[in-house]
Amino acid sequence: MKASDILSSIGLMAKSLVKIAAYSRKTNLKCPADASGNSIIVLGNGPSLADTIREHGAKLAGSTCMAVNFAANAPEFARLKPRYYIMADPHFFNRTDDANVKKLYASLEAIDWKMTLIVPNSFRATAKAMVANPAINICYFNFNGLEGSHFFENFCYRHKLGMPRPRNVLIPALMCAIWLGYTDIKIAGADHSWLRSIWVNENNEVVSVQPHFYKEDKKEEKRVQSEYTNYRLHQILYSFYIAFKSYFGVRRFADRHNVKITNITPGSYIDAFERGSL
Repeated sequence: MKASDILSSIGLMAKSLVKIAAYSRKTNLKCPADASGNSIIVLGNGPSLADTIREHGAKLAGSTCMAVNFAANAPEFARLKPRYYIMADPHFFNRTDDANVKKLYASLEAIDWKMTLIVPNSFRATAKAMVANPAINICYFNFNGLEGSHFFENFCYRHKLGMPRPRNVLIPALMCAIWLGYTDIKIAGADHSWLRSIWVNENNEVVSVQPHFYKEDKKEEKRVQSEYTNYRLHQILYSFYIAFKSYFGVRRFADRHNVKITNITPGSYIDAFERGSL
């Protein structure tokens, strides 16, 4: 290893240790008695999930699934009855005045099956205040992006102190599935094909269309697009780089702990995991 690489690794570890000291807390995310050795399907909200539900809805409904973000607002949510639900974006906790966020919490209040809601440790108080449904158990994880040597990363990830840089919700979803004890993880609806639908308009504003498997609310479309106009193209492409790189960090951690992750999303841009199908 080059001296520059060693110094870079030391710098990343030092930065990660500061994050751990400042933000990492004990989590209550534990392996259920019936989870170890079993499989779980992590459901991203990409457009391909609509076809997967249409073709394999009964199988999904009969499987252990984890849903993410605004999935509870979709009509298919009550049919699939996911066992786990994860939210990571601060928008879900800081903007409870948003109509779509209000609808999300109302949807969670209406569920009538046992479900575990997984949220960042820093938002545990908000989640408890917003979710009073006795059918929902709330668990917490440390939303820290930690980097360094592979040995250092594995130690931190194994002790749930953090994870590869969580550019999007799928990264904590996969890490939490591993921490919960699942050794066969399948990913559906993770298209990640953003490069197909990104451009710069005549005002030098970045435009990005990010369709989901459900019909997007116009207000939510406007909110997402307004966020993109605050960034330059190189910044957005760099964030894509972080996400795709983080999946390889997840893959290393999974391989070290004998966890198989299979991407069953047709046409997915994620190249870190083996491909497969239901």
